[in-house]
Amino acid sequence: MKQLSLLIILLFSQISTPSEINIERAAANTDALEKGKLRLRSEGVLLADKDGNILYSRNADTPRPIASVTKLMTALVILEAKLKLNEVISITKNDRDLVKLTGSHLKVGAKLTRKELIYLAVLSSENRAALALSRTYPGGKRAFITEMNRKSKTLGMMRTNFIDPAGLSPLNTSTPNDLLLLLEEANKYALLKEIAGTRSFVVKPYQRLGKMRYVNTNRFSRNKHWELILSKTGYINEAGRCLVMKARVDDMEVTMILLDSYGKLTPFGDANRAREWLKRYRKSA
Repeated sequence: MKQLSLLIILLFSQISTPSEINIERAAANTDALEKGKLRLRSEGVLLADKDGNILYSRNADTPRPIASVTKLMTALVILEAKLKLNEVISITKNDRDLVKLTGSHLKVGAKLTRKELIYLAVLSSENRAALALSRTYPGGKRAFITEMNRKSKTLGMMRTNFIDPAGLSPLNTSTPNDLLLLLEEANKYALLKEIAGTRSFVVKPYQRLGKMRYVNTNRFSRNKHWELILSKTGYINEAGRCLVMKARVDDMEVTMILLDSYGKLTPFGDANRAREWLKRYRKSA
């Protein structure tokens, strides 16, 4: 009888639980991805599935400049503060870029609502829009940057630092792993998802002039094979080309974070290469 009991225990010990089977299957699927066959040119990379499981990463904990990807945090801080989105804000000389000395279609005296400024900052990386948003935050620009850093630490973005709201400074740095946390938080806001899916946006900032059309800097917004859920591009010399996004491709939701790419089209090329690579994952799942 004692021997029979020991035999039963031994047999049950060989049976995997459903959770163990799922873990083994996930590991097998990850192995089936054949990570060595993914050839990407971006220096910092992270690919994750809809549940946040990381499928591929490279230099994911290495801080590097993120340029206008910063503006996603800028928009997030404004939305979290619950400021009036229909409040009209005037562009002033204090909104000029004194770091990179970039120009802008928004001249001093232009008037737009806070919601329109969020659109222009995220959709087309308009620097003066981001700077105006920070200037009109309670306590001004300095308080705004303090809140950007506080928010990042609250989200667990421990390798992230912000010193300006537009991403003009190369000292605005983050990592792919940190930016994954930022995208997850941004995914809570319908307006940011609405902006990602917008191809272009029209505003009328001057009473006596015509309308102005701003185009989404993510070329995938005009590609029928990509459905953008969240999106932000970025570029300064020190950061290279950056692209972060949540997207639905071939009925599969993925997060792609591509930092420090050389060449204007390189991050989009990397995204397409990752897409083809992920198709094999889908078939193996």
